Amino acid sequence: MRRPQLKIPSWLPVDGFILALVATVGLAALLPARGTAATVADNASTGAVALLFFLYGARLSTREALAGMRSWRLHLTVLAFTFMVFPLLGLAARGLVPYVLTQPLYTGLLFLCLVPSTVQSSIAFTSIARGNVAAAICAGSFSSLVGIVLTPLLAALLLGGGGGFSARSLVSIVFQLLVPFLAGQLLRRWIGGFLTRHKKILGFVDRGSILFVVYSAFSTGMVEGIWHQVSPWQLLSLLGVEAVLLALMLTITSYGSKKAGFPRGDRIAITFAGSKKSLAAGLPMATVLFGGGAGLAVLPLMLFHQMQLMVCAVLAKRYAARVPEEAGAAAVADTGQTRRGEKAEAVGASGR
Repeated sequence: MRRPQLKIPSWLPVDGFILALVATVGLAALLPARGTAATVADNASTGAVALLFFLYGARLSTREALAGMRSWRLHLTVLAFTFMVFPLLGLAARGLVPYVLTQPLYTGLLFLCLVPSTVQSSIAFTSIARGNVAAAICAGSFSSLVGIVLTPLLAALLLGGGGGFSARSLVSIVFQLLVPFLAGQLLRRWIGGFLTRHKKILGFVDRGSILFVVYSAFSTGMVEGIWHQVSPWQLLSLLGVEAVLLALMLTITSYGSKKAGFPRGDRIAITFAGSKKSLAAGLPMATVLFGGGAGLAVLPLMLFHQMQLMVCAVLAKRYAARVPEEAGAAAVADTGQTRRGEKAEAVGASGR
């Protein structure tokens, strides 16, 4: 008798990177960097952030970015959802403090609402859903590009001193994020081919850098007693709030793009690009903005990232399932019309 095998549901994506993030947080909890090791980890984290944005700049084709701006109406719609609707919902969540969310968790939630959209996962889900992949590529890339400047400015406006933002943070943003990004753009002409040929290896560099940033941030948090600041009930409350936030954004992006008259493929791209937030861009920015308090500040973003992957995986498959049905209905209609035409021709031929 064969033993039943435990299978993971197809609608539940197992993200290896998320598992690595959880393991990194566990490592930081068990073996946090202290003293000299903490100083070395902090300096290495700063270098990792600069490397990340240098690679982002070197990979992004300036020509593609400019060409993508031709779909200005779609891009403005995604930017409006990402940097206007999201922050407004984040500000509305202020009424949940201190009854549902603590102030530190709310600060992290508001920061989550300020970071740019994803690129890779938006493209992947748009492709699965049979939407406009080219639009998703341009929208995600354009959002990331704008976010390098707009996210810090929104943080200065909405977080202020309470979020750890200051003029010094703005200078750090410029030197750790914007300058490396621009350097990557300038050097792309000479190193772009190399990066394209070694895309897979550099993907490990990307993720390894992010894991190092997470380890440094949570090590500092552990030394300062981060887990004593969050109870299981508060974590569950945060998950509930983020589930509502994601549901609202998916609904607003879907129906909003439909009311705006976008075709189906564009609506899919807008729904995925406009409702998602980038962990890869948000974590380095949080490290620069919040410093030692980044551990608790990025917790909402990490939870939201995994939630959006799970929900959007289900949604993308539902979008894809509708296409064969629509095509099948059209084919049946075409077949019926063809048969009626053939029958009419036969009748006409017999009468001649």
